[in-house]
Amino acid sequence: MKLDVKKKWLITGVAGFIGSNLLEYLLQNNQQIVGVDNFSTGFQRNLDEVKDLVGDTKWQNFTFVEGDLCNFDICNKACDGIDVVLHQAALGSVPRSIADPVRSHANNTTAIVNMLKAAVDNKVKRFVYASSSSVYGDHPDLPKQEDKIGNQLSPYAVTKYCCELYAQVFAKTYGIETIGLRYFNVFGRRQDPDGAYAAVIPLWFKAIMQNDAPFINGDGETSRDFCYIDNVVQANILAGITENNLALNRVYNVAYGDRTTLNQLFNYLKSIIAPNSTLQPIYRDFRSGDVRHSLADISAARGGLGYDPQYKLTDGLNLAVKWYQEFLK
Repeated sequence: MKLDVKKKWLITGVAGFIGSNLLEYLLQNNQQIVGVDNFSTGFQRNLDEVKDLVGDTKWQNFTFVEGDLCNFDICNKACDGIDVVLHQAALGSVPRSIADPVRSHANNTTAIVNMLKAAVDNKVKRFVYASSSSVYGDHPDLPKQEDKIGNQLSPYAVTKYCCELYAQVFAKTYGIETIGLRYFNVFGRRQDPDGAYAAVIPLWFKAIMQNDAPFINGDGETSRDFCYIDNVVQANILAGITENNLALNRVYNVAYGDRTTLNQLFNYLKSIIAPNSTLQPIYRDFRSGDVRHSLADISAARGGLGYDPQYKLTDGLNLAVKWYQEFLK
């Protein structure tokens, strides 16, 4: 997808997995970008990698602000002169939120209130923000449709639902245009495989590459709608530039629209990384706060934003493996 319009964009969480991929895309398309990060889960190496990929000339269009979004002054400074905010900064992970709900609330809920207020004060036109499939909670229906949610099952899920509620209120009260994107199990290059709260795909990339048996929580029949990073970048850009007024002030599922069990995922990864390996996963107890099955209905995003995901799970895994082979060698 080529970006023909010229805007000044703000990416929060710019040194993180999704933020750095948005930065790479926007710089390659000759946009002007301000990025904010406090490096709580992001890395300088991600910014360095983007700089190497885009080159020194395009890198000059990027301004970095190091700071915490719980500090309103940082948010206010970053929003100066911005046309579109892509708010990606958050403390992810259901288990992390269960272990430390106060920190999750501050980084996810307080931060978005600060960012929304700063955006309003600086007359930012469009505010696109990351939500999560976790807001669907215990609602049993598949596929998940945006207007049918259940009871949230973790502090993380509650914080993401709060983000949606605050965005709706700010849109009605202050007139700022908002679009929320409910991400479903995003994966791809620059997703960190290390740390206590690493996501399943980078964890398993690392384990299988090092001939270690990965852990599966439960029986392996838990299923997810895995979404490759380039699909997510597409959704953010479309949300940032859409001129469809009916698409505004809504939330959309961002996924591929297909369901894969953890057992299937393990077999896919092993076939790509080590097809002759006899490695088998180790099964352990189900994890607190996890939903059993997840599958997105993406028809609203298709109709409202023109979202058209190009990469299914196996496509994304085959692309991501090259990055992990280089990163882990």
